[in-house]
Amino acid sequence: MPDPWLATLFPAQPRGFRGERWLNIGLRCAHLVGIAGMAGGFLFALDAADWGLYWYLALASGVALSVMYVWSTAAWLFELKGLAVLLKIALLAGATAYPALRGEVFVTIIVLSGLIAHAPAKVRSRQWLRPPGTIGRRPPAGGR
Repeated sequence: MPDPWLATLFPAQPRGFRGERWLNIGLRCAHLVGIAGMAGGFLFALDAADWGLYWYLALASGVALSVMYVWSTAAWLFELKGLAVLLKIALLAGATAYPALRGEVFVTIIVLSGLIAHAPAKVRSRQWLRPPGTIGRRPPAGGR
């Protein structure tokens, strides 16, 4: 009998909901505005009061997008696009620990984002590790 937690986290088909596409688009737009606004703080060492609101917008929209993708299927974390998000979070943590590298880290994150976002779906969806409970199952098709 399959583990109910694994079945919940890794459904045979990704979950969806009405309006998901538009919510995704709206959150991505908010995320881009947040990233653009916080660029001044990362690239030009502006005072946090000048760009802090954009930081929170980028953070909140990024978390909301990630939650939406993981809710659909936690297998997203085991795909290249999920790995890229985890790597970007680690890079942001590194920028916090080493503020002198914030500009370089920011540019690296932008380049990584562009590469993953514009790669073909078969590249973005490529699994770097098999999720638990999916051995023997085919990975879900599609480019979420």
